[in-house]
Amino acid sequence: MIRVILTDIEGTTSSISFVHDVLFPYASEHLPEFIRANHHTLPAVAEQLARVAEISGTDRNDIDGLINVLQEWIAEDRKEGALKALQGMVWEQGYHGGELKGHIYPDAADYLKRWHDRGLRLFVYSSGSVKAQKLIFGHSNEGDFTVFFSGYFDTAVGGKKESQSYRNILAELGVDAGTVLFLSDVEEELRAAEEAGLKTAWLVREGELPDTARVVARDFSEVDALLRKR
Repeated sequence: MIRVILTDIEGTTSSISFVHDVLFPYASEHLPEFIRANHHTLPAVAEQLARVAEISGTDRNDIDGLINVLQEWIAEDRKEGALKALQGMVWEQGYHGGELKGHIYPDAADYLKRWHDRGLRLFVYSSGSVKAQKLIFGHSNEGDFTVFFSGYFDTAVGGKKESQSYRNILAELGVDAGTVLFLSDVEEELRAAEEAGLKTAWLVREGELPDTARVVARDFSEVDALLRKR
């Protein structure tokens, strides 16, 4: 029986276009000013810039050079933890200032509430930082959804296409793999989760449905129908 739902965000609970057409451009536009204003005064910013310098081989005192590296990573959609952390700081300002509002599909909003009320434990696993995850759900177009989630995971537990990452999550949750349903729109992530023993559902919101033996759903209402059969 499924007792835990672990969900991706981009393409699953929220539109891909929101991330790529709203969040990434916002970070790209505001990150330079944010770094120049805070790299000397905020230890968290200085810490992440030191990581960027180490990874890229850029002089840690070359602020413009580090900003250029970060802009390149944004354009490439790199999954570097330092970039995600700095983006989260910039987005936090945007959310608190009312410039940003997180997107959640209406069906996802509906069933996340229903599943929570039914006693299912809900968790998020996204390549975006935990801070960014909480901001999307805490300042969403459907209201504050952080009250429905029991926890959040990012790439600190490992890459989403690596089966060990899901084993790490299971160890932290202390539950049997067969009681966890992982929702994602990326087949490689589903495969990794299945290798760790998790149940999965492939969200395909647009386009043709794939010819696959995997469980496929258009939206969360179809996922719910599958849950009731298990």
